[in-house]
Amino acid sequence: MAFQLDNIETNKKSEVPVLNNMESLLKKDIVVFKKPFSNKIKEDFYGELSVLLNAGISLKQALELIINSQKNKKTKVVLEAILKAIIHGQSFSEAVRVFKDFSDYEYHSIKIGEETGTTSKITEQLAEFYSKKNEQRRQLINALTYPIIILSTAILVVIFMLQFVVPMFQDIFKQQNVELPAITLFVVNLSNMVQNYGGLILLLILALIVTNVVVKNKVWYKKAKDNLMMKIPFVGKFLKTVYLSQFTQSMMLLTASKVPVVESVNLVKKMIDFYPLTSALEDVEKGIVEGKSLSKSLEAHKLFDDRMITLIKVSEETNQTEYVFTKLYTLYNTKVQNSSKMLSTLLEPFIIIFIGIFVGFILIAMYLPMFRLSSII
Repeated sequence: MAFQLDNIETNKKSEVPVLNNMESLLKKDIVVFKKPFSNKIKEDFYGELSVLLNAGISLKQALELIINSQKNKKTKVVLEAILKAIIHGQSFSEAVRVFKDFSDYEYHSIKIGEETGTTSKITEQLAEFYSKKNEQRRQLINALTYPIIILSTAILVVIFMLQFVVPMFQDIFKQQNVELPAITLFVVNLSNMVQNYGGLILLLILALIVTNVVVKNKVWYKKAKDNLMMKIPFVGKFLKTVYLSQFTQSMMLLTASKVPVVESVNLVKKMIDFYPLTSALEDVEKGIVEGKSLSKSLEAHKLFDDRMITLIKVSEETNQTEYVFTKLYTLYNTKVQNSSKMLSTLLEPFIIIFIGIFVGFILIAMYLPMFRLSSII
């Protein structure tokens, strides 16, 4: 999204920074099915809105400018409906609340901005939130893309060997009536399974992909998937750090807006889509309602480390919650950046070694009978 500020008169003489449309190719999100308000679109929307509001332009004019520059038709329809609701007397927060594309976190944040006269600041904070969220998503994709490409290529090579290469050796062994060692029999049986049930295995993989799309929003599926991801070495720890970074950032923004702690936890729980964290936050919220402190409630869950609990406990005693969450967010965001590089660095050699061993295993299994055959000849 981009907008033009030509011929717009304002009471304030301020220079509006020009938004650059040419983003780096590496920073662009790859989206197959565009949503009306994806996280990337929200980042641009709130960023542009905050710039316009800070420039002294009214909310109505700002929305009109963003709508005129919007190329995504679905997004444009939603923005036009929001603008129409505002013209008919609704507040900005009430106008966005009716759309499922906007979360309760956004609704309450915008509402607080309207009540305190800091809508421009709130939209700037929301833009920062989605910017960091998108950045962490890109870091995760960058960390896993190369290892996944290597693994996928290697799997295709192994399937090719089992489908075409092994049967050629098998025919030679049958013609020469060579007694096959156990390792070779295992590879031959594996090759037969690929040839006989390859189509069925492919259909099963496609069925799993379709099932993932259909049930991805089901609670039981999220629970099973996220818990499984948490058990994967390196990946689980990295995901935990990513979502704790998002948790501390959300709490930082909400405490800065003077939102009560129990309500902040409730909003963050609805905002973050990671079952182990949302489940833990449900218990934390109950603990706070029962009269426990935030640090005491967090202490009951292993997901939150001792450093976070200690710093939050200090913040409660010194009344510096916003400052502590800011420091915690900086800490976890730095850990995400370092972990993404380390994850990529560690996964690559492990995958290469694993595939090398597997391919070597097949080759040894095929050449052992050949050595036996040459000794007989």
